[in-house]
Amino acid sequence: MFSYNPNNIIAVDVNENNVTLAVFKNRALYEVYRVETSLGKMVIAYSERRRRIAEGRSTKDRGVRRALRRLRERKRKTDIIYKVARFIEELAYINSAVVVVGNVRKGKRRLAGKAGSGSLRHRIHQWSVSKLVEVLDNKPIYVVEVSEAYSSSRDPFSGGPIENYTPSVIRVVVRGARRVKVAKITLRLARLSNGLTLDRDVVGTVNIGLKHLSTDGSPVALGSTGSHEVRVKLVNPHRGPTPPAVLLIGFNYF
Repeated sequence: MFSYNPNNIIAVDVNENNVTLAVFKNRALYEVYRVETSLGKMVIAYSERRRRIAEGRSTKDRGVRRALRRLRERKRKTDIIYKVARFIEELAYINSAVVVVGNVRKGKRRLAGKAGSGSLRHRIHQWSVSKLVEVLDNKPIYVVEVSEAYSSSRDPFSGGPIENYTPSVIRVVVRGARRVKVAKITLRLARLSNGLTLDRDVVGTVNIGLKHLSTDGSPVALGSTGSHEVRVKLVNPHRGPTPPAVLLIGFNYF
């Protein structure tokens, strides 16, 4: 039977191309993982493939239907979701932690309602975030959902508003299935009240954790080891953490 410490949590923030996880131990931020799913990019790529296959032809055409089935879009996305869920489950067991998930299903409907273009609406509905929550609910772990409203727009250390984020791109070395390659990671950075520069997705997941840990939303301190030792670890859902790809929290470059 799964036993958990209510002061240990894994906060989960589901985004278009990544799932960001904040690990809290004894109510203090311990480490952060960024699982690169690329689901949003996958949706765009498959949408373009379907358009090319069906261009000038009816989707009822036997050849078109056969070609569309061979794309295996649903299978690939489901495989990624299950691997992400398994990674979260392992973290929960290792840390005897509660899994706290942002209410992504409600958020997805809200964003879809505001979407101005059909293509963006399609991308949002294809994120499969609801499926991830469903898979986690079926795991032998304790899962709770909290509101993710304003989770990315509030400074987790002061509670004040974050005025804006600055887009940035970094390149890191990632070990693939057969070779080592350089991956391009897109970030949105903000300078916070305590001098740290954090990515928007990290801010969001930390705030989700704080909402569960504190009834009044007050920020909690970082671990006693110091903020410079809290790291963002990149994760390939097919291979787990990639040791060469570690981003430091607390430095200007992230």
